[in-house]
Amino acid sequence: MKIDAGTSKPEGTQEEVRKMEGRPLREVTVKIGLERIDTQEGIMVEALLDSGATGLVMSSEFAKKQGFKLKKLERLMNVRNVDGSLNKEGLIEHMVEVNIYY
Repeated sequence: MKIDAGTSKPEGTQEEVRKMEGRPLREVTVKIGLERIDTQEGIMVEALLDSGATGLVMSSEFAKKQGFKLKKLERLMNVRNVDGSLNKEGLIEHMVEVNIYY
């Protein structure tokens, strides 16, 4: 969940400006705490703020590495990229329950 910073911003946020189809694309990250529901153990991470996603997402690899319990979804979810194409990582198959602190 880390994005390299392009310029410094106030503490807790970082910004990187890239080009997408000739237009500047701004990415803003913020430090947040994620707390596992089962153990109340927490970690600090950098998260993308307002990615345009419909919901909150994290990679299954990250979730497993951090010890979050993955729960199988009853109905799998499609993931589409900004350009409307299907994401190469495939469907979302699991969810995790976490407390988020900012």
